[in-house]
Amino acid sequence: MKPISLFVLCLFAIPTLAQTTQAVNSKIKNVTVFLNRAQVTRHAKAQLPAGKIDLIVGGLTSLLDPQSIQVAGKGNFIILGTSHQQNYLSEFNMPKSLKSLRDSLEDLQQQVQLEQSKKEILNKEEQMLASNQKIGGTNQNVTVAELKAMTDFYRSRLSDLVSSRMKQDEKIKKLNTRISKIQQQINTQNELYQRNTSEIVISVSAESATSADLEINYVVNNAGWTPQYDIRAINTKSPIQLSYKANVFQSTGEEWKNVKLKLSTANPNQSGLKPELAAWYLDFYQPVYKALQGRVAGVQIQNAPAAMELRKSDMVFKENAREISEYVTTVQTSVNTEFDIALPYTVSSANKPTVVDIRNYELKAEYNYSSAPKLDNDAFLLAKATGWEELNLLPGEANIFFEGTFTGKSFIDPNTVKDTLSLSLGCDKRIVVKREKLKELTSRKFIGTNQKENYAWEISVRNTKNEAVKITIEDQIPVSQNTQIEVSVVDVAGANYNKDTGKLIWDLNVQPNETKKVVFKYEVKYPKDKQVNGL
Repeated sequence: MKPISLFVLCLFAIPTLAQTTQAVNSKIKNVTVFLNRAQVTRHAKAQLPAGKIDLIVGGLTSLLDPQSIQVAGKGNFIILGTSHQQNYLSEFNMPKSLKSLRDSLEDLQQQVQLEQSKKEILNKEEQMLASNQKIGGTNQNVTVAELKAMTDFYRSRLSDLVSSRMKQDEKIKKLNTRISKIQQQINTQNELYQRNTSEIVISVSAESATSADLEINYVVNNAGWTPQYDIRAINTKSPIQLSYKANVFQSTGEEWKNVKLKLSTANPNQSGLKPELAAWYLDFYQPVYKALQGRVAGVQIQNAPAAMELRKSDMVFKENAREISEYVTTVQTSVNTEFDIALPYTVSSANKPTVVDIRNYELKAEYNYSSAPKLDNDAFLLAKATGWEELNLLPGEANIFFEGTFTGKSFIDPNTVKDTLSLSLGCDKRIVVKREKLKELTSRKFIGTNQKENYAWEISVRNTKNEAVKITIEDQIPVSQNTQIEVSVVDVAGANYNKDTGKLIWDLNVQPNETKKVVFKYEVKYPKDKQVNGL
């Protein structure tokens, strides 16, 4: 009876030993890319049996933040909890590009082995010929014709062997060169894909068999985006075309293939806690000697590091206070801005970012030339754009194009720009600017104990274009920072003169083929036994 009882017990135990885990395939549908990091949304479907079961969503990046995991579901079941675990036994599914490279590498390695085998056969044949050079036996005479025939055979065959072996060496060399290049490309991609995966375990319970639709969200490192701008001006009479773009990057090992992107100005790494001001104490400065090791008159100094830390946190807080925007649909929340990308994008796990087009804007602009001939004789074309405040621009690099030609790079920092956004479109060689010292009006005199120096500078602007231009010329008169040095303005030639900075500004209208000149003069008086820096 005992064996029968054990058998019956085992039969009853079989349902309890049924599978309690189930692998679930998932696919990335949406990605919200922050300035630093990204939130990935995966969708998965599963058929659930009655009872409790652990659903394992595998093949995920090992760079996800376990604390950021969120799971939601639709169906007649209950989500009991989630957990995260690393899987060191499996790798990411290789992308097609990497798989193709590895297949090519394997094929080339097989070709090398085949060519080396052919070369080895040729070597064996040569050895066989070398070991069978005796013609006839010791008691057998060989005719001259037989000897000549055998000699011709050895010569011809050995020549063929040497030639064939050289060809094999050349084939092997070319194959190895190709193998080396493919291996370098594979190594580059392996840095992104040869790492362990991780898994999310979702514990669920269902009263009866049912289907489940799951949505899994998690935040990953090694991802983000940076703004980039293309600024185009057709001519000096047309508005500015501003193309807003984003460089989206990620090296998580996961392929974001045909996913809907959302770009956000939020920064998950930034602390959400409001900085607290500490007490700000004032006292007379007292030097701290090294021998005191941080103590002055028996009182330990404690406030300096705290103050330094406060300023640092305050700086970070201010830098991130202004956030900016992206693409088609703009959603402004209370703390950041989000922009939905209408078309799906594929962002590969790679070192090179993917450029995502956001939106094109047209800005009204006034064009004006500007030159500071004391520093550079070139005349630079400036575009002063208005109405940019509503575009939610982030600080970023801008490529400048004028009249269909790339003229250089600039940097847009909305945090430092006021009402007008000034952009330099490059220099125009058709406007010739010169700055020369007028020697006949420049002199040096001694008056008593003082020395007096007179200076005169001439700035000429010639317009060789076939249209009139507006140009702003900037120069300066020195500003004294010592009562013994006296600077007197003699003539500013109608310039707008700032006494505090010494800056001179002329706004000139120059007609085609016209040359305009301005002459400004000043004098400096100082003790003759002194030497003035900067003159």
